[in-house]
Amino acid sequence: MRLLQFSDGEFHLTKSFVQDVPEYAILSHTWGADTEEVTFRDLVDGTGEHKTGWEKIRFCADQARRDGLSYFWVDTCCIDKSDNNELSRAINSMFRWYQNAAQCYVYLSGILASSLGGNQQRDIVQQPAFRSHTWFTRGWTLQELLAPVSVEFFTQDGHRLGDKRSLEQQIHEITGIAIPALRGELLSDFSVEERFRWAEKRLTTYEEDWAYCLLGIFGIFMPLIYGEGRAHATRRLRKEIADAANRNEKTRDPSGMHLGVSDGY
Repeated sequence: MRLLQFSDGEFHLTKSFVQDVPEYAILSHTWGADTEEVTFRDLVDGTGEHKTGWEKIRFCADQARRDGLSYFWVDTCCIDKSDNNELSRAINSMFRWYQNAAQCYVYLSGILASSLGGNQQRDIVQQPAFRSHTWFTRGWTLQELLAPVSVEFFTQDGHRLGDKRSLEQQIHEITGIAIPALRGELLSDFSVEERFRWAEKRLTTYEEDWAYCLLGIFGIFMPLIYGEGRAHATRRLRKEIADAANRNEKTRDPSGMHLGVSDGY
C-alpha cells in the first residue's frame, strides 16, 4: 500500500509498502464531486490545493500528527485508479488496510460544531444532521466502520464527537448493526444473511460496488468486472461465500473441531 506523509509543508506519497508497513491513520469519508476530490495525479503533479477535498487531507494529516503518527492513508489520492490492476488489488485489500490502521477518522462533511453553542455541541450525535448523514448510508463506509479497532468521529471543523465504542448505541440505532459486531466480535460469527442485511439499504456510485464493498465483510477475494451489474456481482459473491464455507467444512474433523482454515474476519 502507498501512504501519505506531511513534511516540509507538503504532502508526499511514499513508496508502495509490501511488508514492514509503518503505523498509519486512515480516513473514512463520503466523496464529494469528482472534480473536487484530490486525486493521485494531483499529488504527483503537485496540484489539488484549490480543491475542497484538500481540507479532508489536511484534517487527516493534522489529526494523525496529534496522535503521534507520521503516515496516513486517504482513498481519493493513495490509489492510482487509472491502473486497473492496482485498483483491483486495492479493493480486495481494503478491509485489511482499515483493519490494520492504528486510527480511523470519520470525517462528517457538512456538520460544523463551530456554528453551535456548547450545549448543542454536546448533543450533535442526537441531532438529525448526524443521524441522517450520508456516511451511514454509503456502501464502502460499512467496512470502514467494522474493520478498524479504533474509529473516531469528527465534524468537518475537527470537533471530536466520540468513538465507535462511546457511540455504539447511536450507531446501532442508525445502522441496525449488532453491538457485538461494533465491539469487534468476529464477523464470521454472524450469519451470511445478517451481514447482507447490514448493507441492504446502502448505496454505491457504481452498482457493482455494492457487492465489491462487501468482500472484506465476508473474507472473500475475487476479480472485479465493472459493467457486470449489481445482480451478477452479488451472485458471484454469494457463490464465493458458499465455496469458502464448503472448503471450511471439509477442514473440520469428526468432533467438529476446525483444523485451521478461517475467513479471519
